[in-house]
Amino acid sequence: MTPHWISELRDLLGDCVRTDEATLREHAADKWHASALPQAVVLATETGQVSATLKFASEHGIPVTPRGAGVGYVGGCVPVKGGIVLSVASMTRILEINPSDGVAVVEAGVLTATLQEACARVGWFYPPDPASRKESSIGGNIATNAGGPRCLKYGVTRAYVLGLTVVLADGRILRCGGRTHKNKQGFDLVGLFCGSEGMLGIVTEATLRIIPTPPARAALHASFPQFALAAAAVQNTLQGGHLPCAIEITDAYTLAAARRHLGPSALPAEAKGHIIIEIDGQADAVASELESIAGILRDTGASNVVYARTEDEVEAIWQLRREFSYSLKATGLTKLNEDIVIPRSQLVDLVRFCEDMQQETGIPVACFGHSGDGNIHTNIMVLKDAKGRDIREPADALVNRLFNWVLQHGGSITGEHGIGLAKAPWFSHAIGTEAMELHRALKTALDPAGILNPGKMGL
Repeated sequence: MTPHWISELRDLLGDCVRTDEATLREHAADKWHASALPQAVVLATETGQVSATLKFASEHGIPVTPRGAGVGYVGGCVPVKGGIVLSVASMTRILEINPSDGVAVVEAGVLTATLQEACARVGWFYPPDPASRKESSIGGNIATNAGGPRCLKYGVTRAYVLGLTVVLADGRILRCGGRTHKNKQGFDLVGLFCGSEGMLGIVTEATLRIIPTPPARAALHASFPQFALAAAAVQNTLQGGHLPCAIEITDAYTLAAARRHLGPSALPAEAKGHIIIEIDGQADAVASELESIAGILRDTGASNVVYARTEDEVEAIWQLRREFSYSLKATGLTKLNEDIVIPRSQLVDLVRFCEDMQQETGIPVACFGHSGDGNIHTNIMVLKDAKGRDIREPADALVNRLFNWVLQHGGSITGEHGIGLAKAPWFSHAIGTEAMELHRALKTALDPAGILNPGKMGL
């Protein structure tokens, strides 16, 4: 049955309101397994439409689920309460790239890679680099405070957000921050909305910090006969005074899957640990630093070190890293991709814990990711029954064990993907009673009717 308010909303906003089945289904899910149909989708093209939608929804008590590119991994944009999905994916204008001020001003639907390419054309650089940068939007990056491999040196999205235009739950338009690189005028409202997962307001425009493009970059990758040696190489590189853009690490299970998928020549057969290191800066400094880091890796026990001195060679190394994820998919098993974070000193202990779980249960566990900042993608590989159906219950039990171990060792259950629906059952335990109460108080203060992205984070 079509809700009575649909016609009123269409009268208010016109053709950007969609109720056809194809559009509703397209906006029912992200990359997580949950799905729920909204009753209407608003395809906003300007801040005024977002404001009008939220004012209308607030007055009528209609749930609103904000949506960007829809490529999240935790069900963050699944409209579990029905109502309206409010998409900003069509707000794709780059309003300004200004090297003189070191800022870019963009609408929320601009894809991350599109912004990076536009900055590169004028010799400037937007560093945040989620793996999904070719399909994830700036608004979604802000909502989850997205990261990526370059976080080690350059930091996560929050470090580059100077100002925001945010539409609040009642339709009011808030402009916070600005275009200056320093700003201490009151509370950090910009920071409040970064990582808020669309539960406190909807970002429609962002003023972002950009920096000069480093004139040179290089990389190397190396294999180790033991994972512990690869982890030691991470620490030795940093203790040696180097701060690479990225340090990625990979465990034995993932490497074995990559050899099966890519062929035996892709990686040495004896490799049980693997790291990728990228550096950038002035050309002379990059060349000497590359040699210095290679020496550290060899001294730590690397069985082979492969250099990448040109742009194409660097990209080839990162393509190898991307193939690790595809290699796990090629096993035919569903992978539960958890983005936990641990103190860097706990890296070897994490992998040993995962290996113990695998040996005990027979369920493969693959670990790879951003070792420089402890953000390790821990993949529980779901086994199948005789009919090819996923056996989820024991895999879900391993996720629970993993999260408990991570929290006991001073870590976080998410570093990039957010809480959404997927991690909501663990959220209160992860942050504690007082922090949970403060989350609820902030949610109530900014969204007293509870219409914005309801059902997420357990709030």
